[in-house]
Amino acid sequence: MSNALNVPGGVLRLADDLVVSRMGYGAMQLAGPGVFGPPGDRGQALAVLREAVDLGITHIDTSDFYGPAIVNELIREALHPYPDALRIATKVGARRDDKGGWIPSLEPADLKAQVHDNLRRLGLDVLDVVYLRLGSVAGTSDDSIAEEFGALAELREQGLIRHLGLSGVSGAQLTEARTIAPVVAVQNLYNLVQRQDDALVDRCAAEGIAFASFFPLGGFTPLQSRELADVAARLGASPQQVALAWLLRRSATTVLIPGTSSVAHLRENVAAAGLELPADAIAALDGIGS
Repeated sequence: MSNALNVPGGVLRLADDLVVSRMGYGAMQLAGPGVFGPPGDRGQALAVLREAVDLGITHIDTSDFYGPAIVNELIREALHPYPDALRIATKVGARRDDKGGWIPSLEPADLKAQVHDNLRRLGLDVLDVVYLRLGSVAGTSDDSIAEEFGALAELREQGLIRHLGLSGVSGAQLTEARTIAPVVAVQNLYNLVQRQDDALVDRCAAEGIAFASFFPLGGFTPLQSRELADVAARLGASPQQVALAWLLRRSATTVLIPGTSSVAHLRENVAAAGLELPADAIAALDGIGS
């Protein structure tokens, strides 16, 4: 099923058993509006997942709180038994209320329960990567995460999780977590315009940690920039493709997880991995976030 010889964006080796395509796929948008409830077109959602693997993507990002449960069930229906090269990353740290609200849930016992929920719905005995979801689009904090991260480290020691990551994390929290267990990836809000984590991106590159940008295209409000539009027009590409290409070149350990519920849009995103940005375009794009 997978085109292993043509991995979009190349690969990033984070451990002997963790090699991922730098161009990944974020499955959040496969749920209904507000990441809640079933997709409007279930067949299309399954087709997107299968196309992602056919295009060479080996890195899918998900969570059992997408839907909730629905997205993980779609992934299992579409792709199980999973291709050998496929690596699935998931997140814990939140629950959903009956109206679709996002409720932080960081008690150690519930974090462990959430891990088991992900295992069951994905049909796995062990999860490749589990992120502890901490902050939000509103920002991060420097509060201690020793108890919460320690709970996941226990499951790693038990063999239920291979690798650990952090989402919505500050630099101080990353430092604390690494005294407890290895951290292979950070997933924070970062894109061409929202550059508050520039220093953390550089630190992750220096320390061999993947930096997965969530909302790489701006999130629910698409990126808006005259400079971005001008560069895209000059290169004959879409602004979204240019924004993704810039992120891939931002650091050697950047990985992308753009989401979509459209096969055509998925193909457009993957094509961005091959887009060459000339030096003057990079300079113009770098200036957007300064």
